[in-house]
Amino acid sequence: MKQQTMDERFATESIPRLIMSLSIPAIAAQIVNALYNVVDRMYIARIPGSGSMALTGVGLVFPIIMIISAFAALVGYGGAPLASIRMGEGNHDLAEKIMGNCFTLLLFLSVVLTALLFFFKTPLLILFGASEQTLPYALDYLGVYLWGTIGVQMALGMNQFLSAEGRAKTAMGTVCLGAALNILLDPLFIFVFQMGVKGAAWATVISQMISAGWVLWFLFRSKNSTLRLRRKNYPVDWKLAGSILALGLSPFIMQSTESLVQVTFNTSLLRYGGDLYVGAMVIMTSILQFFMMPVKGFAQGAQPIVSYNYGAGNYKRVKSAIAYTSIFCFVSGFLFWCVCVFFPRLPIRLFVDGGDSATMSLTASLMPIFMSGLVIFGFQMAFQQCFVALGQAKASIFIATLRKIILLIPLILLLPHFIKPETTAIILAEPISDSISAITCITLFLIRAKHLLHQPEGPQAALPTGK
Repeated sequence: MKQQTMDERFATESIPRLIMSLSIPAIAAQIVNALYNVVDRMYIARIPGSGSMALTGVGLVFPIIMIISAFAALVGYGGAPLASIRMGEGNHDLAEKIMGNCFTLLLFLSVVLTALLFFFKTPLLILFGASEQTLPYALDYLGVYLWGTIGVQMALGMNQFLSAEGRAKTAMGTVCLGAALNILLDPLFIFVFQMGVKGAAWATVISQMISAGWVLWFLFRSKNSTLRLRRKNYPVDWKLAGSILALGLSPFIMQSTESLVQVTFNTSLLRYGGDLYVGAMVIMTSILQFFMMPVKGFAQGAQPIVSYNYGAGNYKRVKSAIAYTSIFCFVSGFLFWCVCVFFPRLPIRLFVDGGDSATMSLTASLMPIFMSGLVIFGFQMAFQQCFVALGQAKASIFIATLRKIILLIPLILLLPHFIKPETTAIILAEPISDSISAITCITLFLIRAKHLLHQPEGPQAALPTGK
């Protein structure tokens, strides 16, 4: 699709149709990635003689993988909205400069992360709970996985620029390509070549590198790409880089703190309720992550539409895109809330064997409480992403920090001292945090939007020029 045609789509196409065309590939990519992770662990669990310990060892690497991915989000999710805004202004040279700076930042982060994690991998894994039995498997996997850090950074970080120019299907192809290759290579390396956990890691590294190659080829060479990677844009403009990193800090916080929240939940429930409650929490958080995929997909699909039209000064379309996004996100969250509150056993059956009545009963009793915040949380997902789309770094950072760092983790630790039973108090921390942060986000957005979308001088004054 040519550049003019893509601009016309953002500027004139029906907003609901445009959001759906960008959101559905994003949702599909998230589902494919989730299924890949399940299949990947199924292969590891079936390694002869060591499947259980190998799976546990690889699971201990997950927080480190999340941190690596979070740095890709720091740059990609920070730079892509700024590039979309500049495209809306018609300033494609600056949009390409932003993308070129992101490419350099991702290269730099890849080198630094690889070196640091290689040096500190053993103490980190022990900190995350590795034992004498599981540490060798965790080290085997991580020792190979780190060689693919640059692939993760490029595939995840630069893929956001494909979405920024409206090429959601191409961006989805990056995820699907990597997932399909990994699923095919896993059994080959693990069982045929008898490489065990290292084989699983090599399958992941190779898949990531090929996905990164696909993204970079498109941005370097493809005639269909709106934005091109050019050598002149590689030198880092530190003022521009500061704006990129500031805007990307919100998604970075959301991803990097996920493991910390999970650890806090698990350790608190283990103390007051035991392993059965920890198992129920694992199931509920897995269901929550799966159910939130459409909500996240709608919010991410709307981002380039909001950013482009904000840059173009077309505030009517910006307001329309925000309104439809909030409706789509709310309806999705509300439907999932209905399932979790009125039919909790339906999603639980995906994770619990029919004979495990204790886990089923406990999880079904806790699910309506844990998920009750979903009824309003869709609005937060929509407005928080819109803050990012409008280049509002401080507001997006505050909302991301508010939910997990300021509210959720302290509530998990404090509520058991005031509410009995303690296990119910811990579960209540999630909906309380979700509700307070959602109401705060909605209020803050309505206040800020009144100013942002009525600026006579346009958005240009608030954003870096790169000069």
